[in-house]
Amino acid sequence: MPEIELGVPRGVVESLPEEEGTAERDMRRAITGIQSRLNDALDEAEPDEAAEIVADAVERMESQASTYHEFVPELRAWGQSPIYAIAWRNLYLELIGQLYDHEWLADDLDRERNFRLVEDGIRLSDL
Repeated sequence: MPEIELGVPRGVVESLPEEEGTAERDMRRAITGIQSRLNDALDEAEPDEAAEIVADAVERMESQASTYHEFVPELRAWGQSPIYAIAWRNLYLELIGQLYDHEWLADDLDRERNFRLVEDGIRLSDL
């Protein structure tokens, strides 16, 4: 099974203020950790379990993105800049997109995520 490769999206890094570069370093470490955990889990898994493992990671990233998204109005209400919350939210959303860019995984990941929607009882209405 091929390895997952993730990178820091240039747009996210460029959105950060030109300070010490601490946020960029933190993001790089976070991405390295996510990539490492995913690849370790995939190495130990059967090939047919890959989509489940990555779908779990996508759900965690969606949760993180949602949490950061909720910080934005709160920070603004307190007169604080939400730039870091926005950058982290966008980072997690970009990483999800990068996972779908892996051709060997994209179709299975879509199927797994759709299966989870149906399994959880969420149904689309008839049009």
